[in-house]
This record gives sequence, C-alpha cells and structure tokens, in this order.
Amino acid sequence: MSNKPQKGLGRGLGAILGNETDLGSLRKPVGYVNKEVVGSREPQDTSDVLRIPVDMIEPNPFQPRMSFDQDALNELAESIRTFGLIQPITVRRKTNDKYQIISGERRYKACRLAGMDMIPAYIRDANDQGMLEMAIVENIQRENLDPVEVAMSYQRLIEECDLTQEQLADRVGKKRASVANYLRLLKLPAKVQHDLKVGLLSVGHAKVLLGVEDQTLQEDLCDAVIKNDLSVRQLEEKVKNLNKNAQKKDKPSQDLPDEYTRVLEHIGKYFSNNISLKRSSDGKGSMTIRFNSDEEIRKFLQALDETNL
Repeated sequence: MSNKPQKGLGRGLGAILGNETDLGSLRKPVGYVNKEVVGSREPQDTSDVLRIPVDMIEPNPFQPRMSFDQDALNELAESIRTFGLIQPITVRRKTNDKYQIISGERRYKACRLAGMDMIPAYIRDANDQGMLEMAIVENIQRENLDPVEVAMSYQRLIEECDLTQEQLADRVGKKRASVANYLRLLKLPAKVQHDLKVGLLSVGHAKVLLGVEDQTLQEDLCDAVIKNDLSVRQLEEKVKNLNKNAQKKDKPSQDLPDEYTRVLEHIGKYFSNNISLKRSSDGKGSMTIRFNSDEEIRKFLQALDETNL
C-alpha cells in the first residue's frame, strides 16, 4: 500500500496558503474590536453593535429558560474563546451604567465563562411587556427550550400580556392548535411534567396521557413508559385497552329473571359469591364459578347430598 499522502482539499489549501501556514491563526476570534465601548456615543439604530463591560449587564428577570446545561455552556464558552461571539446579545438600557438582557442570556453566561470583559450587544428600547414578548419569541425560535418551558412561556404571555391564544400564536409565529397543545401540557401532574422536562418522556407520550382523566393513572402510565421503554404507539394501545375495560365495567348489567338471581344467591354463598352468569335474550348463556379451596367444593357437595340434588 502506498504511503504517499492523499490528494484532496487540504492539500490544495496548503498549496495556496503555503505548507507552513497555521490555519488556527487565520481564525481570529470575532471580538468586535472595531466597535466602540458603550457610553462613548449613542447607538444609531437597533442594528448597531456596541461593546458593554460585563459588570454593566444584568440577567433578564423575564427569561423563560429556567436552567442551563453546564456542559453545553462549557462547550459554547470554548467555542467563544476560539471563534469569538458570532451573534451579539440584545439588551435594553436601564440607567447610564446598567443594561438588562432581552435575549441571549445563554451567550452572556458563556462569555463570562470564556473570560470576556466586554460583550458585544444590540441595544434596544423596550418596556417590560415588549421585553417579555421579545425574549420568549427569540428563545422559542432560536433556543431548544424544553416543552414545559415553552408551555410556561406561552402561559406567561397570556396572563401577563393579556393575550388570547390566537394573538399569542401570531406573536410567536405558530399555529393556534400548536399553542393550545403546548398549554395543555401544564394540566399534567407535576411528576409527568418533570419527566417531560428532563427528556424521559416525549411530547407524543404526553399528548396520549392527556387523554386519560385520572391523574394517578397518568403517573402510573408515565412510569410504565420509562420502565418498559414504550413507544407512543404502544402507549396508545395500552390506554385504548384501559378505556375498553372501563367501558365494560361501567356498562349496566342486563336484568336477570328472578330464578337466575336465586341461583346466584344459593350457589354463590358456598363460593364467597365468586360466581357470574351470562344470559342472552333467547335464554342461552353460561355460569362461571370461581373457588378458593378444596374445602369450598366439599361444602358445596355436602349441601347437594343433604338436599338429595
């Protein structure tokens, strides 16, 4: 086998740049070093980027994301050290020396981990309602919020911004049915919401569980999904069977003629009433006796002998 280096893109690039070229040196971090520090002048418009000292930035109290994966933050911080912050965060000015994050808190945290003392940012004017809307829309569209976080964010928009579901759907660019389905997730028990939030349960599973009224049963089915690694289809089949059994139990029994009732009473007392009788409209049917011991059979046989039956 030949030990000659293979020809390809890398060799072509090396020929262009020179074999001694360090490609890492060509990837200088994007630091917006050509941008002015905030306070040196007013931003011209919302697309203008300024650099803000990290100690002048505070987190967003309306941040819909409640937790940040530390490993993912470390990976982003390492990327920022290598390539710089590609996408500036967005802030609003509260005072001359204090800015509040509208969107990009994850990037802000990663910048701090990366040791940055200046963070590039867009500066926008926004009241609290506008800020909340912008933060949620930006997060939903650009971040991987878990389903419960999305649902809670939708709920906050409806309650705090006095929006209808239709108005909310317009704000976030989703169909009304999609918004409604997310909001329904908040009706699930806390235990099920937790498992959905941490990824033990899928949204598909959660939708099936919403078709079950009893919350204890919802939790039991949730456990079954996790323990047995049930697919959504398998869970649907299990719920379907449960509903069938419930309908059978709830179905009113057919009135039996008096003589049938007397048979059940007389024989049932020997078997702790573990006796059932099915009868069709034409008088045909079957009777099933369940016994718990040989002693029950002996007592029943004795009763038959004593009555000469």
